Amino acid sequence: MNGKLVTLIAISQGDIASRIQGEALLRKLVWNECASVEGFQAFAIHNVRLWLLPDKILWEDHLDHRWESSTGEIVREVIFPSRHSAASGRPSLTLHPIGIPQVRFDDDIVYGGKAGCAVPPNPRISEWWKLFHQTISNHPQLSDFELTLEVTHHGPFLAAPSMFIEIGSTSETWGNLDAADFLSNIMIVGLGLNGSSEIGVWDDSTAHEELVVMTLGGGHYAPRANHIGLLPKVRVGHMLATYALPFGTQEHQDQQWKISLKSAFVSTKNAFPHGRIVCMIEKKAFKGWQRDLLKQYCEELGIPIFRRKDVEAFSNASNDKERVKD
Repeated sequence: MNGKLVTLIAISQGDIASRIQGEALLRKLVWNECASVEGFQAFAIHNVRLWLLPDKILWEDHLDHRWESSTGEIVREVIFPSRHSAASGRPSLTLHPIGIPQVRFDDDIVYGGKAGCAVPPNPRISEWWKLFHQTISNHPQLSDFELTLEVTHHGPFLAAPSMFIEIGSTSETWGNLDAADFLSNIMIVGLGLNGSSEIGVWDDSTAHEELVVMTLGGGHYAPRANHIGLLPKVRVGHMLATYALPFGTQEHQDQQWKISLKSAFVSTKNAFPHGRIVCMIEKKAFKGWQRDLLKQYCEELGIPIFRRKDVEAFSNASNDKERVKD
């Protein structure tokens, strides 16, 4: 098993939403218990590993390297079943990448992660987002739950492509077993543990056939990404809310926005080797001088800027080619 590539699912047992997703996975599949890792239970099935950690998952940095150091297995990606908190209190099911690229190096870190750094986004995010929508109708008991992507936020810090898959948004729904059942099915189908092919694996040999979109600006629930993430042949990379690009004022500009954007871009490139990466800028989220700076820096980094209609046109053209092939 030494050197084997594995997917790591990290369960936080102090988080009820994480725990019940882990319990659903353990109940639905036949796992083999591994030797404990760092003193905590671990389970294996095919190339997937389930690690039962105690709590405070946002602070569990370097889980990928720690697993490899203990087992010799190389972690290709990390998936974090979790709870989601929101003041709105609306029941929700969410997916999102992680990182705190907007946080300054001398700032206090409140929700884990490494200041100024974005973790590579899991390439599966948009493909599992599609799967959310394709399968939710099979779960009428979840009709009150909103499906949403979230922008890049919080820790922990890792090198492996990562994502959170969450039940929101208050203690009234965190323990919802139907929601845990739905999300565990997403993981089982998405990871090919039901005997079918995996969903969302990035193939750099066909990278030219897809578009990887980073979104800049807007609110926490990434409405642009929610839409484009459902388009064929379109992947979602990092999604930076307006607050993740701190400009300061025009007279006293804050350069942290550059650190944030570059970190998001570099980590997205790492997650999508040979991918065609573009940015979408939410026009209404920025003042004119801020948009100008974004455009200039994107050009400097070599990132093309696409409008929504450009992304849709790419998707439609790609979809037409697929139909011709069929």
